[in-house]
Amino acid sequence: MALRVVIAEDSYLVREGLRELLARASELDVVAVCEDTYSLLEAIERDSPDVVLSDIRMPPFRDREGIQVAAQLRQTHPEIGVVILSQYADPGLALELFESGSRGRAYLLKERVGDRGELVAAIQAVADGRSVVDPKIIDELIAERARSSSSPLDELTTREREVLAEVATGKSNAAIASLLFLTKRAVEKHINAIFMKLNLRETGDTSRRVKAALIFLADQTAGPRLPEN
Repeated sequence: MALRVVIAEDSYLVREGLRELLARASELDVVAVCEDTYSLLEAIERDSPDVVLSDIRMPPFRDREGIQVAAQLRQTHPEIGVVILSQYADPGLALELFESGSRGRAYLLKERVGDRGELVAAIQAVADGRSVVDPKIIDELIAERARSSSSPLDELTTREREVLAEVATGKSNAAIASLLFLTKRAVEKHINAIFMKLNLRETGDTSRRVKAALIFLADQTAGPRLPEN
């Protein structure tokens, strides 16, 4: 069956462009199109979507309504996936989206809207409970990494780096324990040590887990650093 999608976007041109774009995707069924937060919440209750595709900032306050709705749905409708569209390549905003959990959440830049295949793939991913992060968010972390003469991962032990590499692929603690021949408790201890060494303080384990994974991916993509003089 086609995935039921609700679109929320305050710009008429973008909203209608999204409606037209997704209407041509046989895998999707656009069941409602909304222009503000209130109509979005009404559509969610009325139309029972599988996925919400939302702008990050909408009326009434044009702040972070899309992220706020995503956090609310985590409590009221955890089965609904959310794709946030933003014009800001801001890792902080992406991490704010993932603070309530990364499962079934995606953060994409609006420039991706022209690529129907990429947008449909993100919608299908969150419907399946997976997460998607725009490549430019990784690029921003890589840029920060390139400006630094040292990597925060330098403090990790070999085993901690192995554990973090598996975290970055989305594996659960139980899956990591099985793969690395560790107990689940040992994996938890390694992950807590990773959080501490990367200075990821208590803001929710899911948020810290996602940020640790992004730091690892940025470090791997950046490659070796130039030696200090």
